[in-house]
Amino acid sequence: MRTTIALALVLGLTAGGALAQTPAPKDGSQNSAVNTSDSKNRTTATGPVKGSNSFTEGEARSRIQDKGFSNVGALKKDDDGIWRGRAMHSGQQVDVALDYQGNVFFGDAAHGMSGQSTPAPAPSTTTGTSGR
Repeated sequence: MRTTIALALVLGLTAGGALAQTPAPKDGSQNSAVNTSDSKNRTTATGPVKGSNSFTEGEARSRIQDKGFSNVGALKKDDDGIWRGRAMHSGQQVDVALDYQGNVFFGDAAHGMSGQSTPAPAPSTTTGTSGR
């Protein structure tokens, strides 16, 4: 009888712990550490989003080049965690920015910060070094 009560108690506590866990939301806004093509918040920013950025300078340069920019230079991470620099796009030098989510912005969209509307579209593939 004592063993049965102990077993019932253990099973009850185990089942209760499993039921108390909250499942991940099926739909809705997500806050990915790094955006991918299927990230829910992929189109939520009109400019770089402030946040703790874990990209190294080399990773930031590679991500910007992967978006079709060449000659990426003068990269510096600012106090808001945004990598900012200059790069070539369609034969012109433009300002570029990479936020902590991996979003790349250029031109006017690279200035300031946002987080509320739509990101600047990625540039069309240009000649030069573009990895992907």
